[in-house]
Amino acid sequence: MSKVWFVTGSSRGLGRRFVEAALSRGDRVAATARSTASFDALVATYGDAVLPLKLDVTDKGAVFETVKRAAGHFGRLDVVVNNAGYAQIGAVEELTEGQLRDQLETNVFGPVWVIQAALPYLREQGAGHFVQLSSAAGILAMPLGGAYQASRWAIEALNETLAGEVAGFGIKVTIVEPGGYATRDGRNPDPLANGHVAEPSPVYDGLRRRLAEVAGRQPAGDPAAAAQALLKVVDSANPPLRVLFGQGFYPMIQQAYADRLATWAEWQGLSAEAQGTPPAENVGARR
Repeated sequence: MSKVWFVTGSSRGLGRRFVEAALSRGDRVAATARSTASFDALVATYGDAVLPLKLDVTDKGAVFETVKRAAGHFGRLDVVVNNAGYAQIGAVEELTEGQLRDQLETNVFGPVWVIQAALPYLREQGAGHFVQLSSAAGILAMPLGGAYQASRWAIEALNETLAGEVAGFGIKVTIVEPGGYATRDGRNPDPLANGHVAEPSPVYDGLRRRLAEVAGRQPAGDPAAAAQALLKVVDSANPPLRVLFGQGFYPMIQQAYADRLATWAEWQGLSAEAQGTPPAENVGARR
């Protein structure tokens, strides 16, 4: 059976490719963005199968109204993709209050409003799939990405919580964690030139150079391939809670988890003391 999709941030990049992949196989899509002008070509090609909707996900009232309109237009919602978002770059010391709040409004509150608006429809159907675009930055934390990473770590926790809350209603949740993708001119976007960069302090210039070097070494994935992979995820009878798109960050993620486990193990004695447990009774100590 064909599916009905609701996709935020679908004017370009991965979101646009997700919409195109769904439409090309006969699914129907409510495609949202801050401006609908970019959807004219899709409408010309796919006609009524695509419903262009103007939406700023930070506007809670607009989110609820737009989701209601999409559900009423197509009669149901099967796949809800929270893709809208951006990366605010800057050292924690450099961030302004406005920059941090704007980052959280778009990357955290926006997806929450979409989930809250769509969930009653999916629950009534007894089926549906929430797909949350996160990032490798939802697992790793590196210098100069504090605001963005905080938003991604938060949305990862929210969606893991959501998965446990809605499983009994027949609703699935998947967090997609992409690495770098060639979403602009066939190249991996430069995080330091994305238009959302805090006023730089010269004390962090060395970190900025190292960040640029790390970003430059990451392979740029093919957005079209990511879209085909997402189709397999939403068609799966048992989709993953989390899935990496791309392998560039996988070794770093493995090392990060190994380091965390090693540190917790090394400090088990202190962990027992903090609980008031005598060291002899500590499981780690008995080993």
